[in-house]
Amino acid sequence: MEYRNSLFIKCLHVIVRLYGVSAQKGLSRLAPGLARAYRDRGAYMSSAREKSTTETDDNDVGETFVPQSPRVTDHDINQLQLFMDSHKSLFVLTGAGMSTESGIPDYRSEGVGLYARSKNRPVQYQDFLKSSNLRQRYWARNYVGWPKFSSVRPNAAHRILAEWEKRGRVHWLVTQNVDALHSKAGSVMMTELHGCSHTVECLSCHRLYPRHYIQQYIDNLNTNWSAQSMDITPDGDVQLTQKQINNFQTPHCESCGGMLKPQVTFFGDNVPRKTVDMIHQKVIQSDAVLVAGSSLEVYSGYRFISGAADQGKPIAIVNIGPTRADKLSRIKLGVKCGDLLPYLQYD
Repeated sequence: MEYRNSLFIKCLHVIVRLYGVSAQKGLSRLAPGLARAYRDRGAYMSSAREKSTTETDDNDVGETFVPQSPRVTDHDINQLQLFMDSHKSLFVLTGAGMSTESGIPDYRSEGVGLYARSKNRPVQYQDFLKSSNLRQRYWARNYVGWPKFSSVRPNAAHRILAEWEKRGRVHWLVTQNVDALHSKAGSVMMTELHGCSHTVECLSCHRLYPRHYIQQYIDNLNTNWSAQSMDITPDGDVQLTQKQINNFQTPHCESCGGMLKPQVTFFGDNVPRKTVDMIHQKVIQSDAVLVAGSSLEVYSGYRFISGAADQGKPIAIVNIGPTRADKLSRIKLGVKCGDLLPYLQYD
């Protein structure tokens, strides 16, 4: 019998954590093979903790945009490990709480989110379409913020989800973020629900441009214009005064002169129906759901978790603070994703 990956061993791990060293000694006398497997598992967990500690500071961004949260406990690890071991085809939904650990703020976190720190609000889609002045302001702010935003790197939580995918444990991943960090980490079987800021689209002829190309294009349009800001927002732009924005030249499509917009879903716009239907199918095909770093306050993401609950699928949530789906979940852990997910064994 192969003990190392059996659910029985994971249950023994929980027992030893609860009852201490005496249970482990008794196990050694009664079943030496099981004891060796248990010790092997303990060595794996220690290795995972060390790896997580060294990897989570890759971005050297500190905790600026991460809300206060409790430390991860062995009980947290055991709960989510047993959930993982019981389900082999996960549907994963991630949100802004994944990216705060990489240095990108979210909107709603208490004390550190954009709404808590500023009266500024994101651009509404219809306003963007109607106002050339607003488009000028949007592109000026986005242009100044792009070098910093585009250079942000994935953290340990992004990387572990990509690794789970390679091991066949993730059936599909959906992210509400537009920062491309999951792609940078290596995830492939995924949908960027609200699009990706690394692509720009002409709203007239629908030509697509890499965002880095548009950055150079804006450089050429604005050789005598410059502005600086140390701020960054969840969507990658910065705060500028109207005086700073004056004389900024807004980019237009090189093919038809049409309006350019990052290929992301602005507030007030809708996710394409085809995308929504496809994701619902991915939920149906999965056997459990993991929510990582999302309060699920926005309906565009919440509807998939609600649908999973209607299908009777077990749901686990890892998110600092309450979520809209807490009552639908089997497990809710209010800790940092990067402090918990890398501890889990996925073989």
